[in-house]
Amino acid sequence: MNDPMIEVRGLRKSYGRTAVLRGVDLSVRRGEIFALLGPNGAGKTTTVNILTTLVQPDGGTATIAGADVVRQPAAVRRSIALTGQYASVDEFQTGEENLVMMADLAHLPKRAVRRRAQELLERFDLADAAGRKVGTYSGGMRRRLDLAISLVADPAVLVLDEPTTGLDPASRSQLWDVVRGLAADGTTILLTTQYLEEADRLADTIAVLSDGQIAARGTATELKALVAGDHVRVSFEDADSLAAARGLDLLAGAEEDAKELALSFPAAEPVRAIRDVLERAEARGLAVAGVSVVKPTLDDVFLALTGSGAARRAPGSTVPDHPATARPATDRPAPEEALR
Repeated sequence: MNDPMIEVRGLRKSYGRTAVLRGVDLSVRRGEIFALLGPNGAGKTTTVNILTTLVQPDGGTATIAGADVVRQPAAVRRSIALTGQYASVDEFQTGEENLVMMADLAHLPKRAVRRRAQELLERFDLADAAGRKVGTYSGGMRRRLDLAISLVADPAVLVLDEPTTGLDPASRSQLWDVVRGLAADGTTILLTTQYLEEADRLADTIAVLSDGQIAARGTATELKALVAGDHVRVSFEDADSLAAARGLDLLAGAEEDAKELALSFPAAEPVRAIRDVLERAEARGLAVAGVSVVKPTLDDVFLALTGSGAARRAPGSTVPDHPATARPATDRPAPEEALR
């Protein structure tokens, strides 16, 4: 399960004078869910297009299941399936007819076509709707059918380009369960998404792409360590208590949310900090409405790494590369180091 299925080294691509990819390195293990995050224009789609042989890079190398995307494109295509942002299904055919058609196009043996279609319909909870026209399917059903179609030929690598775009929360959660099951069965999954919660919930490893380079990579926990740690939030029942709380040395410099009558401050030991705040508030007769611990999120990481806005980050903090994605030394400092 530790065999690399996707290997990218020094990938570069420019359109005219605009450099879209400026030396991207990635390594994805067999059976891993690898999420690629980044703002619009960061190079996610270009990376996907290169890996799926739709676009040729200007430099660097990329291999899928050991096949080079430039020199062995046919071998790469036999190993991959791509599911884009919107379901590519024929609305005038039934769900089963869509699957049978794709199985025929994939040159599956005639005797295996119907069996494979039925297996996928059952796996994606579409068996009861197999005989219905796809035009009658809900958005979630279409996405599941689209994903099922991608798996007709049992690819080793599945590329999901923002697969839950436009889905409601219930359909999104259902699709997440399907993706987890595929990875558990050994399918390698490269996921691009704009939903940071999606990457947090699904991915074994996350890479943040910014300005054509990998700004950081690691597990969700490792990436969250890039920003300043836990904060304690104390809310008060009235404005007088909020104002008086400013006199507590523990809350000096705390960030104020006057609209919600709350103060927030960083805490290396949040449990002890909460106890101290409550003890001192009680001693002064302050009306505390509630306390909570606010942990860093991937939103904080995303904003800090991509320069999309202000976010808390611990000074000098970096995220270690995942062992499977360690990069060779270069003369240029790693993007992670540039954040210090």
